[in-house]
Amino acid sequence: MRIIYLADIHGGFDRLNDLLNETVADVYIISGDLIDIPFYSMDASIRYHELQSYFHGLRRQMSKEDMFIEDFVDELLEKPDVSDDVQDLGTEYQEYTVRARRVMQQKYKVLASIASTKQRSRVFFLPGNYDMDLRFTALSEHDLHLHWYELNDLRICGYGGAAVWTPGIPERYVIHYQTNAKYHDKYSEMYLFFSAVKPDIIVTHQPAYGIHDQVTSGGPIGSLALRSYCEANRVMMCLTGHIHQRWGAKLVEKTLYLNPSNFGEVTLTSGNVAEGGFYYSIKVEHERVTGIIFRKFCNGRIYDVADYYIEDGKLSEIIIDQDRYDALKQGKNYDAKEIKESHIPEITLYNEIKKFYRKFQTQETEERLDILEEATSLIEDKLHANIAMDVLGSVNFGISRSDSDLDIVLYLRCDGDYRECDGKCHGGSKVCSFLKDAEEMVAEILKDRYDYQIIDTVGLNRVEESIREKNYECGTLQRFVFYRSICRPINYRVIAPLEDMLNKDMIFRKEIEGSLKIYFRIFAATSRHIKSFMKYEARLADLGVKLPDLIREKVKLYLGESKGEYSSSP
Repeated sequence: MRIIYLADIHGGFDRLNDLLNETVADVYIISGDLIDIPFYSMDASIRYHELQSYFHGLRRQMSKEDMFIEDFVDELLEKPDVSDDVQDLGTEYQEYTVRARRVMQQKYKVLASIASTKQRSRVFFLPGNYDMDLRFTALSEHDLHLHWYELNDLRICGYGGAAVWTPGIPERYVIHYQTNAKYHDKYSEMYLFFSAVKPDIIVTHQPAYGIHDQVTSGGPIGSLALRSYCEANRVMMCLTGHIHQRWGAKLVEKTLYLNPSNFGEVTLTSGNVAEGGFYYSIKVEHERVTGIIFRKFCNGRIYDVADYYIEDGKLSEIIIDQDRYDALKQGKNYDAKEIKESHIPEITLYNEIKKFYRKFQTQETEERLDILEEATSLIEDKLHANIAMDVLGSVNFGISRSDSDLDIVLYLRCDGDYRECDGKCHGGSKVCSFLKDAEEMVAEILKDRYDYQIIDTVGLNRVEESIREKNYECGTLQRFVFYRSICRPINYRVIAPLEDMLNKDMIFRKEIEGSLKIYFRIFAATSRHIKSFMKYEARLADLGVKLPDLIREKVKLYLGESKGEYSSSP
């Protein structure tokens, strides 16, 4: 079973939607905080916060802290001697509270719509301290708070909220955290729920005491009840969030604790913005965790940051992307300044169209992606070299069928400096021998499964050398940039360092892309390419999906419809 776990999305709905379209998993767990503000404008949120702070102070003065602010205001306005100023402010607060509830409900409808795109996966949401009780929202069927589910003989349950007052969120509607963070309480709602369910996997927003719970100003703030339950019972994993800067993986008393840091962007008290994008990809086999990858999703790319393995009761960490790992550890952004869109209109259009089609990704596509991932891992183990792929065609668009062919670009990176190899020949050099061996292994794995074609092979050592030397004329580098502009990667960790090198010199990358502009137009105008788009639209129609006029116009613009080359499917 494959689990993708992310936390604290803070209103990053577009990023969440893109991640679901780009990834394959059996289970997605999205843990609070799901929203950031209960309004559509920051001005409204600031005003509501001001009013809330005013009545919070007044409530304290009147020793009414046991009441929700909303109830306190309702009671206050019923008093005959309340001043006109307080009456006006209270009425304004009531109106904002009603408006906040309506907006929050709408936001949860958006999340429910995003979750509905993963029809072949289970998608769960856990509310945080910024959220409403999801029982009363469009996410009720996905709610983990005080719910449990049986998945592949594993029992998963959750407990949301946090022991903190969250300014700017209506108190009346949030999860009321029924456990104390400062002492162990076996009779708390959380502890009793876990004791009744006996879960294998626990999802909470607030962390366990002493694990991923240190805050700069106040020390540990985690739940002793949660920590005590996990240590007294068999819990395979405890997935938490809330304290963004205390991310990490830790194995304590046979329980694996994971905090992925924030997935959505978060505005810090300093005024800076933490870019986020982090999550865990977890593999569970035979009721045990067999692999954990710490990943970052940014600008449509998935970067492998670190691997974790459990062996002989110990957790081992292997850092894959040292730069992104160090940036997160130091509380710095790494990718926020990266240019997100290609400056080539044809490439931008192509990727916008592709993004739409991936919303309807088929099971066949997901199975092919799985097999290609396994193939690259197997080849790497046998050749002791780094292998990656790019896929084009229907897998790239996410709408493969059993009879679809499979087009692959094969990448290889191995030790040594092989300057004479362009990644195409199969001569006597060592790197070319590796490429030939890799192609033969791909054939061994795929020949009885798919009608496939390796359309190109690229030596990544040559690509790196050309980037360092700023070799504009290198054909291998040009092909690499072209494929990276439009394709879907397999084992991206091998490719990512080279893309990072390119992105550090965007002028150079733009020059390379610019040199490919004419070639890309020729590629877009080929009869096979045009027929592919007609075929893709027909497949959507088979799924009962009508291609929106806006997307159809983009397809026409991309293909050059003015020449009458493309017509929609019947």
